[in-house]
Amino acid sequence: MTFRDLGVDADIVDALADKGIIEPFPIQEQTIPLALTGQDIIGQAKTGTGKTFGFGIPLLQRIGADPAPGVVALIVVPTRELAVQVTEDIELAASNRSTAIASIYGGKAYEGQIEQLKAGAQVVVGTPGRLIDLMRQRLLDLSHVTEMVLDEADKMLDLGFLSDIETLFAKVPAVRHTMLFSATMPGPIVTLARRFMTRPVHIRASDPDEGLTQANINHLIYRAHSLDKDEVISRILQAEDRGKTVIFTRTKRAAARLVEELGDRGFNAAAVHGDLGQEQRERAMAAFKAGKKDVLIATDVAARGIDVDDVTHVINHTIPDDEKTYLHRVGRTGRAGKTGIAVTFVDWEDLHKWALINKALDFGQPEPTETYSSSPHLYTDLNIPEGTKGRLIPSRSATAGTGSRSQGSRGSDGASRSRNHSGGRTTGSETARNDAPTGARSSSAATDGGEAPHGSSSSSSRRRRSRTRRRGGQQGEQTQVGGTSTQGEQTQA
Repeated sequence: MTFRDLGVDADIVDALADKGIIEPFPIQEQTIPLALTGQDIIGQAKTGTGKTFGFGIPLLQRIGADPAPGVVALIVVPTRELAVQVTEDIELAASNRSTAIASIYGGKAYEGQIEQLKAGAQVVVGTPGRLIDLMRQRLLDLSHVTEMVLDEADKMLDLGFLSDIETLFAKVPAVRHTMLFSATMPGPIVTLARRFMTRPVHIRASDPDEGLTQANINHLIYRAHSLDKDEVISRILQAEDRGKTVIFTRTKRAAARLVEELGDRGFNAAAVHGDLGQEQRERAMAAFKAGKKDVLIATDVAARGIDVDDVTHVINHTIPDDEKTYLHRVGRTGRAGKTGIAVTFVDWEDLHKWALINKALDFGQPEPTETYSSSPHLYTDLNIPEGTKGRLIPSRSATAGTGSRSQGSRGSDGASRSRNHSGGRTTGSETARNDAPTGARSSSAATDGGEAPHGSSSSSSRRRRSRTRRRGGQQGEQTQVGGTSTQGEQTQA
């Protein structure tokens, strides 16, 4: 079966073929022929199975090869990252057409998006908030929309977008072609479909007996100590045949800390979380997709926008709150029919969450396997070479210490004196000075109360004595200790 066999126009078939996309996935085989006829559709399939082309191809074909300027197709998505990904896929399919696609979402300047609309974009992909904002400013006209799509509808409900979706439906014509796609189908989604769709056909692209999880993903559930997680992750990242890896954290702070820790250990990691600006997030995603970074650390806000076929591993640094979030996280691997590995860490205090997820997804593993970075089964489960440690390069502090000892007499003398004064330990500020150029270390040492360079102690002592005499004060005793001048008592006259 090919896309041409499904009735797809030749120019779209050629555009897909240029990217090596020849055979449709099951959801596409079932959806495209019906959608081309104008049938309203509820498409349900596991994430990563090709839903975007399932609605994107019929949408492009139904609005024509050369549509008039103006918005006639609207695709609503829950997150910025997903808006970018869907836009890229639609642009790929429409690359041999004059159709213009505008991506409308928050976190970016209005000007560029407004220019796209004024230039006559026919397809708009956007998040509810920015769409409604532009609509209320009379910059986005939805009165001529004939094709409307809700993608990842369950996520939009989870994020509280139900009222926004209702607002958008109220602004498009009552007679239209509507498609709704979702990985899960909770009750509110069914209610939404009944309200805004006309006799929709419900399409499931998987075997009802297959289970909720993808069969081509190997799920490994470990009970891990929070202080050992970084070490375990670092060893997993050295597994044989590991490709791109996505690590999910519960909080933005945890994501920022982990990307710094992995970078210190020598791994090529980037982060995507809410504390980063939209431009930073897009650069991180672009670097990950291009292979410049092979580890992406993300919070759940970014989960739906990571559509990369060659992700081999997903690691849940902390267990998700429910089975739906779990499915969407692990769905970043095993895409496009490939296999993947999903590793989930369960903290002691989160065992009750795992019990609920295990029951909902029928894993049959009520007790996670207790696992440490030295556990033999960790190496065998993930094909980690024997003897692997959790660091590719020496720590920065160790490197800084080595560098300071090799700087010659000035750096090494200063470093040894600092260690002697601090009881054999090097403080964080001293490590930072060791990383700085030699001249900077000397000046900062004097400023921060460290040792001054040779010769500076006696000269500074002379300056202090001179100032004291000028003020008419009486100079007390001075003693030299280890090259440092110690000022005795002074009595003002």
